[in-house]
Amino acid sequence: MIRALRRLLWRTALIAAAAALLAVCVFAVFDPPVTRTMAEERRRLGQIEHAWVPLEEVAPVMRRSVVAAEDANFCLHWGFDLAAIRAAIDAGATRGASTITQQTVKNVYLWQGRSWTRKALEALLTPLVELIWSKRRILEVYLNVAEFGEGVFGVRAAAMKYFGVAAADLTPRQAALLAAVLPAPRSRSPVAPDAATRRRAAAIMDGAETIRRDGRSACFEDDTGKS
Repeated sequence: MIRALRRLLWRTALIAAAAALLAVCVFAVFDPPVTRTMAEERRRLGQIEHAWVPLEEVAPVMRRSVVAAEDANFCLHWGFDLAAIRAAIDAGATRGASTITQQTVKNVYLWQGRSWTRKALEALLTPLVELIWSKRRILEVYLNVAEFGEGVFGVRAAAMKYFGVAAADLTPRQAALLAAVLPAPRSRSPVAPDAATRRRAAAIMDGAETIRRDGRSACFEDDTGKS
């Protein structure tokens, strides 16, 4: 009985691991058509705004702004920023420490909200995504599935809705304002920013320039090949 149970658990674990590997490999090549959050918002609102855009058609300053805002050491870690985690612990967990890779895993494969189950799955999938996807692919998917406002998903839809421009034509200030709303896209506005959002956008503009100068944007800046 115990031996049979062990075999069942082992087979279940192998099937789950194979399914996870397949899912990660598929989206390394094919664009995720929809996320769970998008589907939920479409049911709630009736429709959403979303259109995929390749990374090379996103303004470099937009890429840098998002990385500066959400994960300045994106090019330096393997999915988890240990320094940010330690800082979050020191701050009493009042600040987030999720990397762009972790957020991408959550958005594409899992669900929103806090739970130990989701965190455990996120911790298992994040290194797998880092192993199989390039940094450019991770950032591309993140920029296309992130929520920038109620019913607005992806940088292409956000750039057009809020500023009437293509993602490739975003200015440094516009890019910073879009990045500034990411922690709370349903309560912050890039076109009518409050004082806190304006301050955050100003800091993001400085941060985007800093990571350009010090080389921390190198892994996703080269449009001529995989970085």
